[in-house]
Amino acid sequence: MTGHTQNEITIAAPLDVVWDMTNDLANWPNLFSEYASVEVLAREGEKTTFRLTMHPDDNGVVWSWVSEREPDRATLTVKARRVETGPFAHMNIHWRYEEVPGGVRMVWTQDFAMKPEAPVDDDWMTDNINRNSKVQMALIRDKVQQAAASGRPAPALAD
Repeated sequence: MTGHTQNEITIAAPLDVVWDMTNDLANWPNLFSEYASVEVLAREGEKTTFRLTMHPDDNGVVWSWVSEREPDRATLTVKARRVETGPFAHMNIHWRYEEVPGGVRMVWTQDFAMKPEAPVDDDWMTDNINRNSKVQMALIRDKVQQAAASGRPAPALAD
């Protein structure tokens, strides 16, 4: 059995602002409420290998893992995967952006499987990811729309 989620939101902002802000890894702790830090480990072309560290959970546990992320501006897509999978047998994430009336539709698709020894199963994680994605996407939408409305330039992507 495997898990699959797909969540989307429309952001009332120009494509360049949405793309730049959501692909600025260094700024993710300001964009997402769940991430305490991002450490870039390597860059190879457009692909970035990085460590994400979350804020402590309700039990005081700090979760951290290494992922790879490769944006493709020409196709308005991003492919990502966990390198350090933790409780996941695998975790692959696909982001897609599409200009639509009123802004930009951002779609996150996640395909994964939990390891047999993981404390939760695929169904539990599917529900958890769906709940959390809606919260994070709404926060991102609000922050990107606020930046676009204020006329602030989107943060520059790190070299």
